[in-house]
Amino acid sequence: MADKSQVCSVWVGSETGILKGVSLSKKQAFNFCEMSCLSRDQEVCVLGWGDEHETEVLVGSVNGTVKTFSTEKGIFTETRQCGESTQGRFTGIAVTDSALITCVETGLLRVWKEGSTDTVEINAGTNVCRMRQNPSQRNQVATGGKENGLKVWDLERPETPIFTSKNVRNDWLDLRVPEWVRDMSFIPDSDKIVTCTGHHQVRVYDPASPQRRPVLEAHFGEYPLTALSLPANQDSVVVGNTHGELAILDLRKGLVRGCLKGLAGGVRGLQCHPSLPLVATCGLDRFLRVHSLEDRSLQHKVYLKSRLNCVLLSSKDLELSSSAVTGDVEEVKEEGGEVDEVWDTMEMINDQAKKRATDEEEAVVTGVEKTTKKRKVVK
Repeated sequence: MADKSQVCSVWVGSETGILKGVSLSKKQAFNFCEMSCLSRDQEVCVLGWGDEHETEVLVGSVNGTVKTFSTEKGIFTETRQCGESTQGRFTGIAVTDSALITCVETGLLRVWKEGSTDTVEINAGTNVCRMRQNPSQRNQVATGGKENGLKVWDLERPETPIFTSKNVRNDWLDLRVPEWVRDMSFIPDSDKIVTCTGHHQVRVYDPASPQRRPVLEAHFGEYPLTALSLPANQDSVVVGNTHGELAILDLRKGLVRGCLKGLAGGVRGLQCHPSLPLVATCGLDRFLRVHSLEDRSLQHKVYLKSRLNCVLLSSKDLELSSSAVTGDVEEVKEEGGEVDEVWDTMEMINDQAKKRATDEEEAVVTGVEKTTKKRKVVK
């Protein structure tokens, strides 16, 4: 399995508990799991890199386990119990200084130190939807959820958050505006944080400014936003919603630059490449798609047979050619290849002939009924 995992540049987690690796250059996809013991309890919630060299993938499941997958060996090397299923699903996973960081829906944020049974526990509030790590300061994480505003935590001083957002002012009817943070990301080379909400809002917060309210707010569509990611140019953000709509928003003016088309289901996972103008998305329609951010065209479309929850991109070139792969592989179906095969194998039905035969049968039955009635009248 090592030769298969080494050529994969995109990793996807599914509802069935399977970790899927995709090699876009080889047009191949692989399943990495134990097929004999699959269950819904092993549904993959979050994915993350276990080290800076991207040799380990952390897989968080619904049952509270975190598995470590080695991309060099092609096997799962470690399994840790980092929570219970009663505490909710994982909303984020990260590593810092040989410590594992996890967060669940109930708001329990934990730091699991390697080689020690002691854990640092932080109560981030209820109904947490997402936890993200600051890539420039890895000891900082941000949390947010439903009626749980944006908070930034310093894991070295976990008593109180270093930043707590304040809700926007009441609307024109003087009614409170509900909060629902679905995803967030730290803007590189600055202290700003961009969030998306379940009320189709994109907001930018600046902890360095005196105000705790957002310094920029934009709207996209009419449906809840589920995920966001920052491209390499850093002056825009890509967001996706529950109806499969993707858009690129300008973070300087709050305007929509353009939309990415082709999705047929809600977006659950979205990530931009750290150095290339590419974005990968996955969701309920079981497809992994890679779009170009320059001309907004669809570069790759891969059918992976299961509903997908999260996606993880490698920092290397996604189409970088590697050594040849041997063994049983699952060939990737690009664009509409599988749909064409389905149509080719379907039997053609002549509706006109069927309709004509049905009309003739009805005419015969009607004639028989009329004859019977006439005979009854004669008697």
